[in-house]
Amino acid sequence: MAASTHTVTNQAPPLVGYDVFAADRALVEAVERHLDPALLDEVRAELSGLGLSAGSAQVQEWGAQANENPPKLRTHDRYGNRIDEVEFHPSWHRLLGKGVAAGLTAAWTRPGGHVRRAASFVIWSQVEAGHGCPLSMTHAAVPALRTDPDLAAEWEPRLTSLVYDRGLRPAAEKAGVIFGMGMTEKQGGSDVRANTTTARPLAEDGTYELTGHKWFCSAPMSDGFLVLAQAPGGLTCFLVPRVLEDGTRNVFMIQRLKDKLGNRSNASSEVEFEGTWARRVGEEGRGVRTIIEMVAATRLDCVLGSTSLMRQALVQAIHHCTYREAFGGRLLDKPLMRNVLADLALESEAATVLGLRLAAAYDDGSERERAFLRLAVPAAKYWVTKRCTPVVTEAAECLGGNGYVEESGMPRLLRESPLNSIWEGAGNVQALDVLRALQREPHALEAFLQEVGRARGADHRLDGAIKNLLTELADLEGIEARARRLVERIALVLQGALLVQYAPPEVADAFCASRLGGDWGAAFGTLPHTLDLAAVVERARPVA
Repeated sequence: MAASTHTVTNQAPPLVGYDVFAADRALVEAVERHLDPALLDEVRAELSGLGLSAGSAQVQEWGAQANENPPKLRTHDRYGNRIDEVEFHPSWHRLLGKGVAAGLTAAWTRPGGHVRRAASFVIWSQVEAGHGCPLSMTHAAVPALRTDPDLAAEWEPRLTSLVYDRGLRPAAEKAGVIFGMGMTEKQGGSDVRANTTTARPLAEDGTYELTGHKWFCSAPMSDGFLVLAQAPGGLTCFLVPRVLEDGTRNVFMIQRLKDKLGNRSNASSEVEFEGTWARRVGEEGRGVRTIIEMVAATRLDCVLGSTSLMRQALVQAIHHCTYREAFGGRLLDKPLMRNVLADLALESEAATVLGLRLAAAYDDGSERERAFLRLAVPAAKYWVTKRCTPVVTEAAECLGGNGYVEESGMPRLLRESPLNSIWEGAGNVQALDVLRALQREPHALEAFLQEVGRARGADHRLDGAIKNLLTELADLEGIEARARRLVERIALVLQGALLVQYAPPEVADAFCASRLGGDWGAAFGTLPHTLDLAAVVERARPVA
C-alpha cells in the first residue's frame, strides 16, 4: 500500500483516448469549408480514424519511443564494406508507415487531396514531428519531377503510393518509395547558386556523375533524392537513387548525422558524392526553377508543422488547466489564466485557417490561386513558424514545473518549435522572397488584395490594417530593411481577413482587437479584458 504522503491528487489525467481531429473545431470547420460536399463524409471518416489513432495511448507511446531512440549511422558492416545505412527504432517505421497509408504523400492524386493531406499532416504531426520530414519531401518531389514527363511517369506512382516499403532495394521492385533532397552546402547555405557539387555528363543522354558534398541531407535512408549540382550549363536539378537498377548501391557516403536541438527522431546528415550516378530533372541551368515548386510545397508543410505543434501545446495547456486547481478553483476559470489560454488559442486558430486556405489554393490550381500562393506561402511561412516558439514556451509555462519535465512532452515540443522557421529558408529568406513576388509578379499582389478584400467592411480594425498595409506597399524602394515588418503585416492582415469571414465572432473580435487594433501587450495573456475570452478557450478545449 502506498504511503499516505504519496497519494496523488490535483494532477491532470493523461490526454489520451480522444479524436485529435474532431476535438479541433477550427480544423474541422476548415476542412468542411474547403472540400467538395460530396467528399465530406468520406474525408471526415478518414480524418477521424487518423485522429483516434493520434490520440491513442499506443501511438503516443510510439512517438515518445521514436524521440527517445534517435537513429544510428552504420557506415560499414562487420567486414569493412561501406554500407551507409541508418537504423531507426521500430516506432519510427510504424509512424512513417501509418503516415504514408493515411495519404500524406498522395495529395496530388486524390480529389481534394491537398486539403485532406494538410489536415492529416496537422493531426499526425502532433504525435511526433520528426517523421514528418520524409513525408513532406516525398510529397513535395512530385511537382519537380513533373517537369520531366518520362521521370514523372516512372516515379510518381511510387511516390504517391499508400504503401511504406522499407529497405534499400531497386525502386522498380518496391511498392512505394520515400524521397529526400540535398540542396545546401557548407559554403553556401541558402545561397544555392554558390554550390560547388559538380555534374559531369555521361554517355547516356540525361545521365551524369556527381562529385561533391551536401551539408544538410535529411532522411538519408530514402530511396531517392533531388539534389542541385553545377552541370556544364549551370546549376541543375538531379535525381539520385540510393540503389541502381541492377541492385548495386549508388555512391552515397553518409559522413555523419547532425546532432540537432530537436527533431531527434529524424536523421539529418552530411553526404558525399564521388562518381555518384544521377539523372537530370529539367533543363541544364534551370535547377532553381525546376526545384522551386518542391520548395514551395515543403514551405507550406513548415506552416502546417508549426500549426500542429502550436495546437498540441495549446491542448496540453488547456487540458492541464481544466483539471488543475489552485487558489480555490480550477486554473481554467481564473481570469488571468483564461486570458493566457485565449491568447494562445487565437494564434493556433489563425495558423489553422491560414494553412488550410493555402492547401485549398493548391487544390484549386487556377492562375489566380497560383498567384496568391506565390505571395501568401512565404509570408505565412515567415510568420506562422515564428509564432510557434513563443506559443509553445507560454503553453509549457501554463503547466508550471510539470511543463519543464520531459515526461510532460512539452520540452520535446519546445525543442522542435524553432525548426520550421529555420528549415526551407529562414526568416530573411522568406521576407526577401515576398519582396521579389511584390516587385516581379504584380498578379501575386492583386490576388492577395482580392483575398483580403472579401472581408473589408466587416471589422474597422481590419479595414484600418488593410489601409496601412496599402500605404506601405505604395513605396517599395529601399524596402529591404523593413521587409520583416511588411511581411508580418501581410500575414496578420490575411489571418484577420480569414478569421473575420469564417471564425466565431468572439475569435475574430479578439484577434482584430489585439493583432490588428493594437490593444495588446508584449506578452501573451494581455488581451482586452472586455472580450469573451471564456468562449475562445472553450472552442479550443479538447474533449477526451
